[in-house]
Amino acid sequence: MKIAEIFRSRQGEGLLTGTDSVFVRTSGCNLRCWFCDTPYTSWAPEGTDLSIDEVLQRIGEHETRHIVITGGEPMLNAELVPLTAELAQQGRHITIETAGTLDLPVACDLMSISPKLSNSTPSRQEHPRWNVRHERTRHAPTVIQRLIADYSYQVKFVVDRQEDLLEIERYLAEFPEIDRQRVLLMPQGVELAELNQRATWLVPYCAKAGVQFCPRKHIQWYGMVRGT
Repeated sequence: MKIAEIFRSRQGEGLLTGTDSVFVRTSGCNLRCWFCDTPYTSWAPEGTDLSIDEVLQRIGEHETRHIVITGGEPMLNAELVPLTAELAQQGRHITIETAGTLDLPVACDLMSISPKLSNSTPSRQEHPRWNVRHERTRHAPTVIQRLIADYSYQVKFVVDRQEDLLEIERYLAEFPEIDRQRVLLMPQGVELAELNQRATWLVPYCAKAGVQFCPRKHIQWYGMVRGT
């Protein structure tokens, strides 16, 4: 597996915000969100090829039970299947961060699905090839249905503008089986000021719509810094 970084920190997003965890960040992605906050795993992927045993050894250097496997897109890696099986055998709690476009028979305690809305598609002028590829592959309904049927899950949407809220409602109407209490809306941005600005209208909307507001706590705690 090509690994960009392995580090210990607190989860900054989602239902387990604040949980001490080891993060395993894979490198490589099948999508190209223009606002990707880890371009070193997507637009310009970097990292080191590690065996499953090497990844497990690095994880084992930390005593925390919670493991977050993120990316990039972890589901690109077939090695994820034996890796998560071994982590489950060790009694670890496994969260997998995925865009929900690819599917593997992994062991997972919390499937953290982040569907990509039309707001994520890169510019046709600047990235014509990725504009077409991203738009064609960003939504995979059969994968979403399988993930929410087979795993405990959370569904996180990145919200850039108020018009996105209508698209989110259309998305949720497509999947009425999704529990709205497990839906989290997260403001787009990597600077605290822009996150706070979007929160002024996103927080009251979440309360009205019966979904959860998802602050990006790691940015509040550390700033936009790798390894956090």
